[in-house]
Amino acid sequence: MDKRFLTPEEVANATINASIKKASLDTASCIWLGILAGIFIGLGGAGNILASQTLSNIDAGLARLVGATVFPVGLMLVVICGAELFTGNNLMTLAVMNKKITLRELFRNWSLVYIANFIGSTLLAVAIFYAGTFNGDASNKVISIAQSKSTLTILEALIRGILCNMIVVLAVWMATAAQDIISKIFACWFPIMLFVLCGFEHSVANMFFIPMGMLLGANVTIGQLITNLIVVTIGNMIGGAILIPYMYNKIFIRNQSSEKAAHNK
Repeated sequence: MDKRFLTPEEVANATINASIKKASLDTASCIWLGILAGIFIGLGGAGNILASQTLSNIDAGLARLVGATVFPVGLMLVVICGAELFTGNNLMTLAVMNKKITLRELFRNWSLVYIANFIGSTLLAVAIFYAGTFNGDASNKVISIAQSKSTLTILEALIRGILCNMIVVLAVWMATAAQDIISKIFACWFPIMLFVLCGFEHSVANMFFIPMGMLLGANVTIGQLITNLIVVTIGNMIGGAILIPYMYNKIFIRNQSSEKAAHNK
């Protein structure tokens, strides 16, 4: 009988192997794949806005749910088509913990991918602005989203960032366990829908939402944009690069190594 998904232990090892490959990517590949990821996540955000605004005058809760069901297409494109997403790459710390890659290699990947994600997200925002895709209610919704994100307190943005990327890296973890495209789609869909529905903060998504709102006239300064991205990014790293990888390393890698050592004795 064919195996339909990987066990958590197998996912942990697969994540480490993937991290080694990511760390060895050349600069051009990191940048191009990072730009694509920024565009992919931004497309999910654009779909979220257009889907939810159609119901915003009928029922706010239903509108939020409908928008949340569309947003996950961004991560689906990243995972299935191939791209480098900063928040997903937070799982690379698992390879650092096991001394498979160095901190220097980790931060090189993160810095290149983060900058490229920002370039891709903002390029999409500019393209959509000039395409005239958002107007009327959709335009007002983007402006409202940008202004609400930019006025979050530091504590709110930090905690929402932590919770968001705990869910995002778990979605990537589940997608790694999946062995076919349909399974990967569902692995991405439900967790990402959850974080959007809960209103958590994703740094790369904000690279699209806030600049998009600013282009459409949102009362948001460059300083507010930078502050939001810094705080949310720190939160994303705590949730996705520290909490989840640390626990899974302790459970699935160290325990596995301890059991092997005991068995060999």
